[in-house]
Order: sequence, then structure tokens, then C-alpha cells
Amino acid sequence: MELRWDPLRGEWIIVSAARSERPLLKVAKCPFCPGAPEVPDSNWRVKSLPNKFPSLSPDAPEPPPHEFYRRAPARGVCEVILYTPDHNTPLSNLTIDHIKELIDLWASRFVELEKLDFIKYVYIFENKGREIGVTLDHPHGQLYGFPFIPPIIERELKNCEEYMRRTGRCLLCDIIQEEKKEGVRIVDENKGFITFLPFFARLPFGVFVCPKRHVQALHELDTRERFQLADSLKEILTKFDNLLGHPFPYMMVLHQRPARGDYPYFHFHIEFYPPYRERNKLKFFASVETGAGTVTFDYTPEEKAAELRVAKGYRRAP
Repeated sequence: MELRWDPLRGEWIIVSAARSERPLLKVAKCPFCPGAPEVPDSNWRVKSLPNKFPSLSPDAPEPPPHEFYRRAPARGVCEVILYTPDHNTPLSNLTIDHIKELIDLWASRFVELEKLDFIKYVYIFENKGREIGVTLDHPHGQLYGFPFIPPIIERELKNCEEYMRRTGRCLLCDIIQEEKKEGVRIVDENKGFITFLPFFARLPFGVFVCPKRHVQALHELDTRERFQLADSLKEILTKFDNLLGHPFPYMMVLHQRPARGDYPYFHFHIEFYPPYRERNKLKFFASVETGAGTVTFDYTPEEKAAELRVAKGYRRAP
């Protein structure tokens, strides 16, 4: 377990051979169902657990020096966030109260982990569906406490800071206002949150879920806003599941400010990366996206936002 520096791209790679030993889909007993060794009791609704097969560890060893390359300890935290004791109830089917409890857990883990001096960024995410490479079906997400700021977050921070320095305004606040003004890419909206497929969408259904009030991190949301976020998440996830007529895989990631410090130019938001572009058609990041870092979008965001907008949500029929 160690970090290895990529000198060409200027970013860390996490090397963790133990990850290859983690359980795959067909296991005799789900390790996250009540009664398993990791969760012996069922007196819980949401729960965080240490990841038994982590990429990062608080006790990561010091790697031996290399005469040419740079390496560092993979010191950090990896946790599993269990959404429900029920093996067959995905996030989209949980009640608003239950999803709000999950949001509270996400927020409390951020607050606790940012106190650790070796944690630079708390990254909360979910991988759902076998198309994404999920190895266990029990509804769950994950949390990585990184010893560095990940490169995508670093780029967002840099661009948001530069925009505020130039204009005196928050970049994402202005993006939200522009999306509201044009309207054609908005998928859903309640009093506290807006869901839209941005003008610069990278995936056909890669929506953003954003608080209307400017907050840097999840724990800054008040109780009413947390219920509003739960409502927005349930609505878009239900739309996803009804869009193509089958359970919808996705990656969901929470972009918050780094651990500790004040980042007034950064606006908390959630991004989704679903792999489907049409029924039975996946969007692959192939050579242009992976090797050149340039995304190709085979539709228009306006067209795909309209498909999502009319898909049946949990609140109403299309």
C-alpha cells in the first residue's frame, strides 16, 4: 500500500494490492446484511464501517525510497456507508426521512474526518450497478479520506477561485442562474435544490444536483435543506430508474470543499456519471476521452435533459 507520483500528469496513483482480494458478486453471505460479522446487529438504518479492503489506511507503512521515482505512504481513511439493512432496497426506493438520515451521516463523517491532520479531502461517493464494476449488490456507498486534494477537485477549486477573483462572484452560483434563465436543461427543482444537465455536460445523463444557497460543504445545510436534498435525490434517482425501463447504474460523487480552511469561492454540489446513453447502449470513455482527455458528446444536453424531465419521478407522473 503506497502512493506513487505520476511525473507526467503531476498526480498521485494509489497502489493497493490487497484490494484484489475483496469479495465479488457471488458470495455465500452478503457481508453487509445484518448478522454478518461486520454488522452483527440490525438495530440501525444507516451505518458507516471501516473498509476491510482499503486503498488508504491511517497506519499505512512508509514505503522504501526509490532512486528515481517519488512515493509516499498511502495514509488515509476508507469507509463503507451502508444505506439500509435491507439487501434489496436501493437508494431510490428509500423514504425521504431515511435518505435524510443518510445525508446526516455523510455530513457527520465529513466533520469528524476533517479533524484528522493527515486528511486533506473527504470524498463521498456511490458506485451502483454491475456496468460500473460494483462487486457487492447491497445498497451502499463509500468514503475516502485522501491525504491529498484529488486532481479534479483541485481543478474545480482553481477555476472557481480565479472566477471569483475576476468577477467577485461564485462560478456555480452564476451557472445556476444561467441554467434557470435558459430553462431548457433543468430536470427538476424544489425550494432548496436544482437538478440540471449542464451546458457543458460530459455524459448524456450526467446531471448536477446543486443547493441554491451558497454553501461550501454538506454539513452547512440546515435541517430543511437536508430534507430538500433528500427530495431532489429521490426524484432524480426515480427518474433514472424509469427512464430506460430497468434499474439505472450510475456513479454519484459529492464535491465539497477540502478538509479544514475557508473556500468562499467553492459551491458544494453532487455530480452523477451514468454510463447509459440510450436503452441498451453504453457511453464508453474510449481513446479520445481517456488518452486525450477530451470528451465527445453525441447528442445535445438540451435533448437529453428533456428526456429526463418527462421521465416519471416519485412525486408525479410525466
